[in-house]
Amino acid sequence: MTTSAAEASELIASAAGGDEVAFASIVARHHEDMRRVCAVVVGDEGIAEEAVSAAWSIAWRKLGGLRDPARLRPWLVSVAVNEARQLHRARNRRAMVEVGVDRRTDHASSADPASGIDAMDLRNAMSRLDPADRALLAMRYVAGFDATELGYATGRSASGTRARLARLLHRLEKELGDG
Repeated sequence: MTTSAAEASELIASAAGGDEVAFASIVARHHEDMRRVCAVVVGDEGIAEEAVSAAWSIAWRKLGGLRDPARLRPWLVSVAVNEARQLHRARNRRAMVEVGVDRRTDHASSADPASGIDAMDLRNAMSRLDPADRALLAMRYVAGFDATELGYATGRSASGTRARLARLLHRLEKELGDG
């Protein structure tokens, strides 16, 4: 076990044993990734934040059951995503996307308006995906998970996860007219 893996293992063991400072360190390292992935999955910042808060409560109770420190981040994000999906389903509401309007008067220096349209097209295409597929894409491209972490988070092999990602990206490219 490398030093960082040994340190992570110690940190997890301390937090699982009730050390609030160790747990706060875990929260500081992983909260933002969890929130960002949940926001992509459900399309609602409020639900994402609520889901991550609920996930931390679950993590506090179940952290002792985690045996492999390398699986901490995928496990935490998976717990948060599950909570986000449950909250979203319970509220049974459709996610709305707000489009910000640039009110600056200096339009010469503003970004190309087509980029805003491309972003809306992508959000719309993503909203048509299954939440599990949105979660996979968000874990890869928002949180930066590698194939091994994605495999831990989804219960699939790394190669199966890469193949699923390739199919999802092909589907999005086709839908967006880029493939």
